[in-house]
Amino acid sequence: MQRHLIAACAASLLAVIGSVHAEGYGRGMYVSQGTSANTAVMGAAPMTTKMVGGAAMYPGKDIIDNAVNSKDHTTLVAAVKAAGLVGTLKSAGPFTVFAPTNAAFSMLPAGTVDTLLKPENKGTLTQVLTYHVVPGRIDAAALAQQIQAGGGKATLQTVSGGTLTASMRGNDVIVTDAKGNASVVTTADVYQSNGVIHVVDHVLLPG
Repeated sequence: MQRHLIAACAASLLAVIGSVHAEGYGRGMYVSQGTSANTAVMGAAPMTTKMVGGAAMYPGKDIIDNAVNSKDHTTLVAAVKAAGLVGTLKSAGPFTVFAPTNAAFSMLPAGTVDTLLKPENKGTLTQVLTYHVVPGRIDAAALAQQIQAGGGKATLQTVSGGTLTASMRGNDVIVTDAKGNASVVTTADVYQSNGVIHVVDHVLLPG
């Protein structure tokens, strides 16, 4: 991952994110310089409605009500339902969700998803899904601040009790799981009434 370049990349992207006009990053957001880890401060500016999986993601709707409309996240939605997490992700939160696409799930070894969706594996499925959820509303600007403050990486505590590591590779935000697998944030700052979603291209796995 060329970690010796991360600090420089983070500083470079932070300069871009610093403008609320940057495409897809920090638009409509004001983040306090005193923001602590896993927390972003919302300002008065309106949040942007984005398209994900061919559907509009409305900031006034919760994570579940938006996600069910994305044709790119049908596997994730099915998994959330199987794990019994619908009620949790419809609650007030707020939550930051790193949401793998159907293509991300398809990259897992053959049969993995079918096995996880079996009732007897609900505990394991829940652990995997909650590993993608971080308490608080962390938009891209707040995440960039944490990466810069951490000297090129930020450690995020997940709802499952594990950790994720966020860093930069060029202009991309990279989220690395406990097994060292890297996932790219392909769509950032998909705002919800109870948090924010960042679409990722790989499934994140706890240690």
